[in-house]
Amino acid sequence: MSIVLTLLTRRGCHLCEGMEEVARQVVAGFPAELEIRDVDDDADLHRLYDESVPVLLVNGRKAFKYRVTADALRKRLADELEPERPRRRLRFLR
Repeated sequence: MSIVLTLLTRRGCHLCEGMEEVARQVVAGFPAELEIRDVDDDADLHRLYDESVPVLLVNGRKAFKYRVTADALRKRLADELEPERPRRRLRFLR
């Protein structure tokens, strides 16, 4: 299974640069690829994320906003690789 990370960013954003650095460092240890998307180059992304960059999506779902640590991203990617666990059914005593 491959993981796709999408970093929503913009030029001149120091928080974006920090998140990109962490993402590049962590992605090297996983079956994952990193896409960089500039919100100022896409009208839909600009409308949705103009005031929120950086945002890191994992397989299309919002995972982090503004900041991420290497440990938090590693944990999130490891969780993404785990097969879904069956949910336990609760039994109620009468």
